[in-house]
Amino acid sequence: MTLTQKDQEFLEKLKQLLESRDLSVELKPGRPSYMVLRGTYGDKVHQTFRMSRQGVRWRFWHIFNQDYVQAFTTILAIESIFGSQLREHAIRISRERYKLYQSSLQAGFQDASELSCPSASKAGNEADPK
Repeated sequence: MTLTQKDQEFLEKLKQLLESRDLSVELKPGRPSYMVLRGTYGDKVHQTFRMSRQGVRWRFWHIFNQDYVQAFTTILAIESIFGSQLREHAIRISRERYKLYQSSLQAGFQDASELSCPSASKAGNEADPK
């Protein structure tokens, strides 16, 4: 699951509308269940997202019912085989990557020669002997 910049902006705007109670998220039971976005899709929603009602629905479906749920499906599949002992490692790595992503957004464009990549020295060496 990779969130684009548009997805990130959508989530931030969605959070505002959820907190103001203009929209809500509900679980629709079924096989399988899925999440839906409820509320009035009036001018406020159109002005906030700058897209059509169908566009808001599509992006919500894509992020919440595909990417978000698929991430947990992958975790459940891996943990059913290996158990949950690797979870803390995965969470730590995820947090580190998210911080790097956030800092890269704030830094803006940089020349590639200015960036240092510690994994570049290990190129071709998949297994870390440590």
